[in-house]
Amino acid sequence: MRIVRTPEGTVEVDETGKKSGRGAYLCRSRNCWEAALKRKALEYALKVPISVEDKSALQSYAAGLPMDTEAVGVGDQESGTSC
Repeated sequence: MRIVRTPEGTVEVDETGKKSGRGAYLCRSRNCWEAALKRKALEYALKVPISVEDKSALQSYAAGLPMDTEAVGVGDQESGTSC
């Protein structure tokens, strides 16, 4: 799943994978999302602090994802790494 920092500076889920901006990828697992937000891995990958509003929206999105027991990670678009 792609997360994007838009040209306006907001951070949001990019379900189409086509929004303009710097992207980072997370697997479709609530564990992965929670860990990435807690460790601030998305902020590092997107090179921007995530606002309280954007973080809340990402947490709400993650709440609808299934739990997974596999390894957790985050990758950015340029390095090609992911969960």
